[in-house]
Amino acid sequence: MGEMISNGALTPQPPKAAAGLGRKIRVTLEMIKFEHSIFALPFALIGAMLAVHGWPAWRQIFWLIVAMVAARSAAMTFNRIVDRKMDALNPRTRMRALPAGRLSLRFAAAFTVASCAVLVLAAWELNPLAFRLSPVALAILLLYSYAKRFTLFTHVILGVADGLSPVAGWIAVRGDVSLSVILLGVAVALWVAGFDLIYACQDVDFDRAHGVHSAPRRFGVAAALYASMAFHAAMLAILVIVARREHLGLLALAGIGAVGLLLAYEHSLVRPKDLSRLNAAFFTINGTVSIIFFITWAADLLIH
Repeated sequence: MGEMISNGALTPQPPKAAAGLGRKIRVTLEMIKFEHSIFALPFALIGAMLAVHGWPAWRQIFWLIVAMVAARSAAMTFNRIVDRKMDALNPRTRMRALPAGRLSLRFAAAFTVASCAVLVLAAWELNPLAFRLSPVALAILLLYSYAKRFTLFTHVILGVADGLSPVAGWIAVRGDVSLSVILLGVAVALWVAGFDLIYACQDVDFDRAHGVHSAPRRFGVAAALYASMAFHAAMLAILVIVARREHLGLLALAGIGAVGLLLAYEHSLVRPKDLSRLNAAFFTINGTVSIIFFITWAADLLIH
């Protein structure tokens, strides 16, 4: 009904409209797992802190967080839009909001556009270089969704997209780039590509049946898991290099050690013929990796 009679005329009922919009936003945030923004945000904050070897201005931190949340929201929603038909065929994903009909394609598209606009606004508020590079960042974030349709390097492309986070943090504060933050971006890219290789293993049969490109489909689950281990080992080595270049202390090195132990535990949970504990490995451990990395490196930067 959504309408009421007032002075002989039909007028809308704002509360119902607002409730409908609120429900759509809640469904969207659930669809894109909004809480998983924690994966990349700590690395962006460390990139910003490395730029000044301390805590940046609160205004810069605010707009950086806005940009990061908007970037992930745009990327994840667009990914769900692009994959909606494929998701409907996959038993693991068919109950996602778009294939299940709990969210309209029109609203998801509008949410994506709004998130892109917020990212550009945040970049404009930060500095000219961030604003000029915002279309490039959006192109990488959005075009990743098509990677699985033509290349088995989709995991690396996702890693590059997330690896932009510390570089974005540095640019947000300084308006330039450095070798150290680029190396940190490479480390993040290897970390994300590594755990995405693990995550992709659960869909290997579906990928083979529907022609989806992935490393597990092409080389097998065992090879993908070994590649993931190699990526994570390289990540740890690069983090040590960055810590030495930036003259960080024992706290930062202890953080790298803790991250290494968590990643080792993650790999111990999965086997080529037993992926039953994969979700625990993917979500809980990698979220903890981000938090521990941020706490130890931030504390080191603030102390020194």
